[in-house]
Amino acid sequence: MSDPTTDPTPDPSTDPSTVERAFAAALYAGTDTALDTGASLLAADPGADAELTRRGEEFLAAAWRRGWQPADVVRYVRRELDETHVRLVSALVLGEAGGRPAPHPRWAAQLAELAEQAGAPVPRTDRFSRATAVLELYRLLLTLPALEPLDPPRRAASSASAAGSSSTSGSGSNSRMLARIRALLAKAEATGYPQEAEALSAKAQELMARHSIDEAVLASGGTAARDGGGDAPGACRIGVDPPYETAKAVLLDAVASANRCRAVWHEEFGFSTVVGFEADLEVVELLHTSLLVQATAAMTAAEAAQRAGGRRRTKTFRQSFLAAYAHRMGDRLAAAVREQTAEAAGEGGRDLLPVLAARDVAVTEHLERMFPKTVTTRLRGVSDEAGWHQGTAAADRARVERHRPLR
Repeated sequence: MSDPTTDPTPDPSTDPSTVERAFAAALYAGTDTALDTGASLLAADPGADAELTRRGEEFLAAAWRRGWQPADVVRYVRRELDETHVRLVSALVLGEAGGRPAPHPRWAAQLAELAEQAGAPVPRTDRFSRATAVLELYRLLLTLPALEPLDPPRRAASSASAAGSSSTSGSGSNSRMLARIRALLAKAEATGYPQEAEALSAKAQELMARHSIDEAVLASGGTAARDGGGDAPGACRIGVDPPYETAKAVLLDAVASANRCRAVWHEEFGFSTVVGFEADLEVVELLHTSLLVQATAAMTAAEAAQRAGGRRRTKTFRQSFLAAYAHRMGDRLAAAVREQTAEAAGEGGRDLLPVLAARDVAVTEHLERMFPKTVTTRLRGVSDEAGWHQGTAAADRARVERHRPLR
């Protein structure tokens, strides 16, 4: 009879799995040799694939608890790794989501967009290469820090009694309004005529400003808003992608400020957190995306004209162009919103200005709770005079002009 205290036979139930051994070798050591060791273990054991995927979904669940959302993770992976890892993490996110309901509509929209962009599956390759890519991805997921949590968006009560009016304003009318804004901005992006783009952008901003005012009036009359269950400031994250991230972040800040929101740029993660009321956050996303498209098209045309004149354009030209565009566009958008607000207040809405002021205070307080410490970023690389003048001119051509208020 053998002595149990000296029996060398291991207990199979206590043996670490292939995935555990691969993780121990590769995830917590930053060397290529360690990565190769872990990938070799995984490549040699096809039976470990299911557990490997399950552990990746656990890493994602931990990221959600730390305040990340699907679009944030995919954006960060794209920033730090390559397209193979983006496809891997996209499939992992969609698999982890499964068939359960999304926590809120913005989350669901991110998953839907991710499913549309997923396209072809990860190309088949040898098991060692795939295991290496998976371990590189998991290494990155392990390093994700905690982010400021984003509260689910809340909207004002939509009943006629809450608004104190015989009209109604619900999710249906809101969707129709946003659809009209999207259509106008899409036409502005597609047209090759600056005057037409200017008119379409002006109409879109007019609708945005009026939409924001109507939402503010609606929220101010609702009992749900007063007891904390209605409209309240929230936040969303909007990607700020390379190149020229600083100038793009400045443009987003200008669009956010003009639409009664505040933006905080997280350079290391490739996004800005925008704080505001949900109706305003939606139009900030729409307008910022459209203006980026229009600014890029204008910059490309300006560069072509410069090249035709015998001058080569540089990175400094493009940075200066986008910075000037953002600066001028912020002034134009703010002026348009002031005009709309003044007209709305002059049409019998004498209580409108205190309502808007109260919302501005609420947004500022929410921002300070989320980010008690912020620093100002200097815009560097803006030294090309031609780029600055061309960018200013492009913003002037896309300026928002005064129109009669729409009902």
